[in-house]
Amino acid sequence: MTKSRIILDKDFTLAALDRRIFGTFVEHLGRCVYEGIFEPDHPTADEHGFRKDVLDLVKELGPTIVRYPGGNFLSGYNWEDGVGPNRPKRLDLAWFSTETNLFGTNEFIQWCRLASVEPMLGVNLGTRGADEARKFLEYCNFAGGTALSDLRKEHGFPEPHGVKFWCLGNEMDGPWQICRKTAAEYGRIATETAKLMRWIDPSVELAACGSSARFLTTFGAWEHEVLQHTFEYADFLSIHLYFDNQFNDPKEFFASPDLMDLYIKEVISVCDGVAAERKSTKRMMLSFDEWNVWYKARGGRFSRQPNWPEAPHLLEEVYDLQDALVVGGALITLLNNADRVKAACLAQLVNVIGPIMTDKGGHAWRQTIFFPFSQVANLAKGTVLRPIVHSSKYETITAGEIAHVSASAVQRDEHELAVFILNRDLINPISMELDLRSFGQVEKIEAYELTGKDLLSTNTRDNPNAVRPMVNTTAAIEKFGVRIDLKTQSWNVIRIVLRGGG
Repeated sequence: MTKSRIILDKDFTLAALDRRIFGTFVEHLGRCVYEGIFEPDHPTADEHGFRKDVLDLVKELGPTIVRYPGGNFLSGYNWEDGVGPNRPKRLDLAWFSTETNLFGTNEFIQWCRLASVEPMLGVNLGTRGADEARKFLEYCNFAGGTALSDLRKEHGFPEPHGVKFWCLGNEMDGPWQICRKTAAEYGRIATETAKLMRWIDPSVELAACGSSARFLTTFGAWEHEVLQHTFEYADFLSIHLYFDNQFNDPKEFFASPDLMDLYIKEVISVCDGVAAERKSTKRMMLSFDEWNVWYKARGGRFSRQPNWPEAPHLLEEVYDLQDALVVGGALITLLNNADRVKAACLAQLVNVIGPIMTDKGGHAWRQTIFFPFSQVANLAKGTVLRPIVHSSKYETITAGEIAHVSASAVQRDEHELAVFILNRDLINPISMELDLRSFGQVEKIEAYELTGKDLLSTNTRDNPNAVRPMVNTTAAIEKFGVRIDLKTQSWNVIRIVLRGGG
């Protein structure tokens, strides 16, 4: 057993945590909406057609904000198709499916209220533009007395939806995108759209599109050009990243959160470079509004579906233990960048690369990645600390030398800490010391671990609890902190209650 040490100090703070980093994503893609959150014929469906079994799991998962309606779907979407009594069927060119539009904006807002989450909406800057975006905002947020706000009332929603967070398009640099744009084209339309939206509702928060992926040849140059146009108008720059186990090697795969950290810091450097050019004190924040593990169900991602099916089975990744460990590591990275990452969305929520899976007319169950997200989303509140981690290291192809241990910590209040630790060592368990001397005496600890001998273990409909967190009984209070044994290849959560607040 090797030894490691984490030092936490109440004066080593990073930032107040914006809990919108615990967001998720619902797109009209595959079975995320239909047979996912919405299935009127399901035995548990409520009067709106929402699956209560899924809603219960969403509440347990603990997301704070949900992005909708896309995604690639957004760049061809007419928001008017999804409101009111007459819902036309449309061909969806993003996923080569037929969209029924039975579920739309108002249903999504209703669902968000029931799930106790904030809505994050996107405006179509692919096939449409500023005029449609300002009309969409007026429909959603204006109190009344205009044609569009009164139309919302006719549709059964007398009070404005009050949506604050809006995405200015989606992945507009991607060659796969409907009506892809150059950085200059996108920067101009995003700026003009932002102007109109703010004139209607000055309180909205707007996210401009950064690069869809770090591997694109335009990465960096895209951000710089887009920010030349949008710097004064956008609050956030949006970035996306999916983790791919390209070497089929857990040691390399576990380096994914370090690459995520590098990506964040590279984008921040461009944002701050643009600020420096302007002699501006403004600091652009990041919305990491698509991220997840995704590599098994990538086949046919953009292939044409025969006969344009409704709600086809697409991108239904079955997650295993090693995927859950990587998701835990990514959450640590997001927390450790909480000074600049103020929103993030695990993509997606149900069935489509999601933490929740369902059967049509049947069960809903938790995938392995459900657990680290749920634990962090439900525990991480307050101030993010800057942990000092002493750990052995190992060499990787993709990220160079990295530590076996990554960690983050949040001071919930003066009497409580939450610590999240990933042990990436595949051979050695770790005896971990948490040095908490500045916080005073520890009164109580709770510790949980997610681990197992088989990194490929999964949860299924018939065996939904094969992978789940267990109590770690080795956690012990010491004079200046806590000592705990961490199993190999494990995700660990420690809740620490302090006596007198230090």
